[in-house]
Formats: sequence, C-alpha cells, structure tokens
Amino acid sequence: MEIREIGEKLSQSEKILVGLGEEWQMKPDGGDLRGCRLDDPGQSARREAYASLVRLLAGKDYYIVTTAMDGAVWEAGLDKSRITAPCGNVHWRQCSKACTKDIWEEGEVPDEICPHCGAPLTGNTIEANPYIEEGYLPSWEAYKKWQAATLNRSLLILELGEGFRTPTVMRWPFEKTAYFNKKAFLCRVNKGICQIPKEIGEKGAGICMDSLEFVRCLAAERAGE
Repeated sequence: MEIREIGEKLSQSEKILVGLGEEWQMKPDGGDLRGCRLDDPGQSARREAYASLVRLLAGKDYYIVTTAMDGAVWEAGLDKSRITAPCGNVHWRQCSKACTKDIWEEGEVPDEICPHCGAPLTGNTIEANPYIEEGYLPSWEAYKKWQAATLNRSLLILELGEGFRTPTVMRWPFEKTAYFNKKAFLCRVNKGICQIPKEIGEKGAGICMDSLEFVRCLAAERAGE
C-alpha cells in the first residue's frame, strides 16, 4: 500500500488511533535516557517527525498511545489530554522502593531522595521494580473511554515503530481492534517487523520502513495535495 492511500484514509476516517513504539524513543549517546531532550541538537529528525505528526492530526479526533519512555511526546505540541504512556516516563520520579504512591515531576524533589523513606528516586517507568502505575492510569482510563466510542466508526490505526518489547500494550490490542471493528483499518509501520496477521486480511497493511520517515513523508504528501 502506498503512502498516498494511507493519506486518503487519514482524511476519510472519523477517528485516528496512533501508537508510537520503540523506534520513537530517543537513544542516549553513552549516557542516561533522562538526559535526552527533544530540543537537543542531535534530535532534529525526531523533532521533524513529531512536528509532522502534529500537522497530520490537526483537527482530528485522535488518541496517542506510546511505549517510549523518554517523555518526548509531552514536549511535541500535541494535545496532552489525548496521550497515554503506559510504560511510564523517565522524567516522572518515584520512590525506588515504592514506599508511597506519590509521583513527582522532575526537579520537584531536588535531592532525588524519597521524602517518606529516604530511598533514592528513580524513573516512573516499567524498568522500576516495582513500577508505580498510578502515574499513567488516569490517562489510560480516558483512552479506554475514547476507544469505546470508536466502535462502528471509521477508524484509522497507525501503529508506528512498535516491536515486541511490550506487545500487550498496543501491538496485540490494535490487531484485536482492527479485527472486530468493521470500519477499522490498521497500518503497521516498522523497519523490520511490519507483518499483518492474515485474519485481518484487507483491513490492514504493513509498511516496512522507518516509522519516523514514514510520518514525515505522509505529512509532505498531504501538504502537497
């Protein structure tokens, strides 16, 4: 399937579900993911991809699910009320011993020491042990309500760069949504794992290319109409 055809589906669909996977997570250059920022000089390609996504979703009824833990999606100019990050955000801080359900913004506890038990703080992500899920649950509940309203509505599912690190978050649920919603179409974009289950049939298409480049090309195609 050509990018132009996906662009047409984007225009015609009532609702857009976007999944941002592992390809969208910034790669620290020998350092900590926490030190990566979307406005860093080396992130120009990623900034452009996010800017393209903002343009594509302007005026659309959309929701974004991301498994990237770098927090970049919150800096990109998207509607924050339409984003959920179930794998967490390294810039949100939690007690490493999970003595409390409290979650702090970066810098809110300057010494990075839990004020309740004295343990070091850590990123509020699935890499914490244990992971305090309260950080993302409100946005997840909002997403589930939005998703329930997509039944029997024309729905384009754009799964961008998701692998198998956490397939239960978007990969498998997106396939299920495409299968059961008669008006849904799943576009899976991934550099290496872009296959669509045969059960979905003509209601899906796999595009094997870098998902950031795909979004930039899609935005350029739409702008050129």
